Amino acid sequence: MKTRALLSILLAAAALVGGCKNTFHGAGEDIERGGEKIQEKTR
Repeated sequence: MKTRALLSILLAAAALVGGCKNTFHGAGEDIERGGEKIQEKTR
């Protein structure tokens, strides 16, 4: 019983971490695009 609970917790944690990676990557791309727009306006 304990191993099933532990396995469930580990799988949930892995899914959460996997989802965060994509979210942070997408946010980084958005911030980069915003910085590029600011650079274009200052030229």
